[in-house]
Amino acid sequence: MGHPPFSTRHIGPREEDVAEMLAALGLDSLEALERAVVPAGLAVDAPLDLPDALSEPEAIARLRALADRNQVFRSYLGMGYHATWTPPVIQRNILENPGWYTAYTPYQAEIAQGRLEALLLFQMVVQDLTGFEVSNASLLDEATAAAEAMSMALRVGRKTDGKPFLVDRLCHPQTIEVVRTRAQALGVEVVVADVLSTDWTALTPFGVLVQDPATDGSIRDLAPVAEAAHGVGAFVVAAVDLLALTLREGPASWGADAAIGSAQRFGVPMGYGGPHAAFLATTGKLARKMPGRIIGVSRDVDGEVAYRMALQTREQHIRRAKATSNVCTAQVLLAVIAAMYAVWHGPDGLLSIAASIHRRTADLAASLKAGGIEVQTRHYFDTITVRLSDRAAVQDVLDAAHARRINLRDLGDARLAVTFDETVTDDDVADVLECFGVRHVRAEATSLPEGVSRHTPFLTHPTFQRYRSETEMLRYLHRLQAKDLSLTTAMIPLGSCTMKLNATTEMEPVSLPGFADLHPFAPAEDAAGYRQLVD
Repeated sequence: MGHPPFSTRHIGPREEDVAEMLAALGLDSLEALERAVVPAGLAVDAPLDLPDALSEPEAIARLRALADRNQVFRSYLGMGYHATWTPPVIQRNILENPGWYTAYTPYQAEIAQGRLEALLLFQMVVQDLTGFEVSNASLLDEATAAAEAMSMALRVGRKTDGKPFLVDRLCHPQTIEVVRTRAQALGVEVVVADVLSTDWTALTPFGVLVQDPATDGSIRDLAPVAEAAHGVGAFVVAAVDLLALTLREGPASWGADAAIGSAQRFGVPMGYGGPHAAFLATTGKLARKMPGRIIGVSRDVDGEVAYRMALQTREQHIRRAKATSNVCTAQVLLAVIAAMYAVWHGPDGLLSIAASIHRRTADLAASLKAGGIEVQTRHYFDTITVRLSDRAAVQDVLDAAHARRINLRDLGDARLAVTFDETVTDDDVADVLECFGVRHVRAEATSLPEGVSRHTPFLTHPTFQRYRSETEMLRYLHRLQAKDLSLTTAMIPLGSCTMKLNATTEMEPVSLPGFADLHPFAPAEDAAGYRQLVD
C-alpha cells in the first residue's frame, strides 16, 4: 500500500467524505463542482503540467538533498546578519513546537496571553538596551524597519515638503537600497553622505539615519551628529545592534529620536535572509506615530494582570486609511524566540557573550597589526576593516579563506571586513588569521571608545533573572504555551496568511542547517539548493 498521500493526511477529507459532501450539493464529482463555481473564462481546460505528488518521506528526502546542496561556510560577512546558537530548549520548545508556531497573530488577547507576555518581554529587551520608553513588537527586518522609521520621520516632522532624508554612507548597503526604494513611492529624495562632514544648514534634511556600529565596524561619537541634526529640525534614527548595547550606552543617551534594528542574533537562524524580528523604539510621546503593535499591561475584572495589544496602529483591520503602514510584517514567533533567548541568558549571559565576541575581535585586530597588516577600524565591537596592498593580495586572502570554508566580506577595493559572532572560537580566530598569513596573539585591551561604556543596568525584571536551569525554562515556556490557543487545542477562529495550517512535514526543513544557517550574502554558488528550490 505504501504511505498514504500527503493531501489525505493534511487536508483531511477521505474519498467517502468528499462523496458525501458532493451528494449534499447534488453533484457527482469535484470536476462538476469546479464547472459549477469557476467562470468559463477562468477555468483551465487542460490538466496542470505537474509531476506526480511525493509521499511525505519522499518530500523530506528531496528537501534534505536540496539543503545539502547549500554550502554552509563559516560566514564572517556581517552586515547585520550573524551566525547564532539557538538554545535547544528554545529550538525544540518554540521554533519546532506547533503549540507556538501554529498560534494565530494575537489579535484576540483573551486567547493569546502566553504570546503577549513573551512579546512584552521582547519590548522590554529593546527598551532596556536602547534606552527608549516604548518599543514595538515587531517588524520584518532591519532594512524595512529603517524604511518605516523614514515614514515615521515624515509624520513627526513639520514642513517636510521638499526636504531630503539623509542616510549615512556607513549604513548597511541593503538598508540604503530598501530606504531608497520606499522613498520613491513617498516622493522623498534620499541623500547618502558622510554624516560626520555634512553641511546641515545647506542640506536641512527632515530626518537622518545612522548606523551604530557602522557597516565597516567603526563605533563613532554620534552625539554631535544628533545635535547638529536637531539644530535644523531633523529626526534622528539610529540603526543599532542589541548585543553591542550590552557593552555601551543606548542611542537615547546620545540624542537619537528613535532606534531600529534586528534581534536576529538573539537565537534566530539566518535562514538565508529572514524574516527576522526587527524593532522600532522611540519616546513615549511618539508612541502613536510609530508603526507596529505595542503590547501593554492591564488588570482584568478580578484584578489579575492581563496583557493586550495596546496599540496596533499599523494594522489595516484597525485603522485602514489611517494606518501608519500598509504592510503586515510583525514576526511574532521570531520575536518570541529572541525574547526567550534574553530570558535564558539573562543580563550576565548576554554580557558574557558580547564580551567574548569583542575580545576575539580585538585578538584578530591585534594579530593583524602585529603581522604588518593595516587595520582601519579604530574603535569597534565585532567588526574590523583591513586594507591590504592591492587587489591581488585581497584575492589571495579570499582564496585561502575559501579553501578553509570561510567567507569574508570583500569591500571591492583593497579592503576586507571581518565580523565575528557568538559561534566563533579561538580556533576560528586562528583559522582566519592563517588566511592572512599571520599568527594569533592576544590583545592587551579591548577597543570601545572612552565614555561610551555601559553603566545603565538592563534586563532587571525578575523574569530575566529566574530561569537558568533547563527544566525551569521548559516549565516556563510550557506555562506560557498553556495560556494560548493554537492548533494543538482547537481550530483557529480567525483566517489570514499565517503558519497556523502548515503541516509538520512542511515545517521540518526550516531547521535543516543547509536552509537555516546560510548567510544571505554568501556567494551565489553556496546557495545552489536554494536556487533550485526557488526555480
